[in-house]
Amino acid sequence: MRNPFASDAVGFDTPIAMLIACHDRVRHYAGLLPKLAGHVAIHGADAEAARAALAILRYFDVAVPLHHQDEDDDVFPLLRERGDAALRARVDEIAAEHDALGLQWQTLRPALQALAVGLAATLDAGVVQAFAQDYPAHAAREERELYPHATRLIGADEMAGIGRTMAARRTHKD
Repeated sequence: MRNPFASDAVGFDTPIAMLIACHDRVRHYAGLLPKLAGHVAIHGADAEAARAALAILRYFDVAVPLHHQDEDDDVFPLLRERGDAALRARVDEIAAEHDALGLQWQTLRPALQALAVGLAATLDAGVVQAFAQDYPAHAAREERELYPHATRLIGADEMAGIGRTMAARRTHKD
């Protein structure tokens, strides 16, 4: 999904736009995984593979857990509280995907960690493809099925508070 809020000016004062911008980066880094696997199959654990593996690791180890916390702690509870039964069920289902995606990520991490320091490793093609498809699909679901409700059910003052919490969360993690 094209980010309708895409701009260099997206910040924590627009939390939903910030979450979508994170999804854009999820799509980017998830999309790098199959490219990295192909590169490693031909060139091995060279410097380019190490740089790519390190970038992917940083994103999914640092930014993604914060993003999930933004959703799980700040946005999803308000959707559950204010939504109807169908929306609550959808929130629960989509939130549960965070754990499944986390397990997929943990399967990929050891090979990426090895590659990041220049050690030979093989990225399992099936696991890479699943992750590269599942994560963007999850992001698209959130954008399609949850975020429109967030913009409707969460008031401007609450959104501003969510944005401040998101920013503070990152300040404490740096």
